Amino acid sequence: MKNWLSRLTQKRTDDKPSSLYELIGGEKVAAKLCQRFYDIMEEEVNVAELRAIHPQDLTQTRQKFYEFMTGWLGGPPLFESKYGHPRLRARHLHARIDDQLVNQWLYCMKLALEQSVKDRKLRQVIWQNLLPLAHHMKNHSAISESQLRG
Repeated sequence: MKNWLSRLTQKRTDDKPSSLYELIGGEKVAAKLCQRFYDIMEEEVNVAELRAIHPQDLTQTRQKFYEFMTGWLGGPPLFESKYGHPRLRARHLHARIDDQLVNQWLYCMKLALEQSVKDRKLRQVIWQNLLPLAHHMKNHSAISESQLRG
C-alpha cells in the first residue's frame, strides 16, 4: 500500500490528480466529509462524550476542520495559511482525550468516509492514515487504582 500511496502523492506534470484531495473529488467531497463528520457527531447518541467537548455552536469548528482536512488530504493548506502549523495535540490539550473519545471520533469519521468518499481504496488509504493521527491525540489513560498499587 505504501507504494500506491507514494504514487498518489507524487507531483505530476500531466493533468491527472496527484493528491488524495484531488482523487476523492476536491473541495466538494472534502467539504461533504467534514460536514458529515459533525452531522454524525450531533445525531448519534453513542458519541455524546465527544460532542460534549465541543462548543454548542459548531460553525467555526466545522470550518476549521474543513480547512485542516483540506491540507491534510493534499489540497490547499487553508488551515496553515490562517493559523500556522496545526499542532493538533497542543490545540486539543484543553480536552481530556482518552480511548473512549478516540474511538468515538473514529466512529464518526468512519461513517463520514463511507458516506462521502465513493472509492473504497481511497477510503482505506485515508482511514489507515487517520488511525495513527487519532491515537496520537490521546492525552489521558484510564488507569485503575489496582493498576497504580501494582
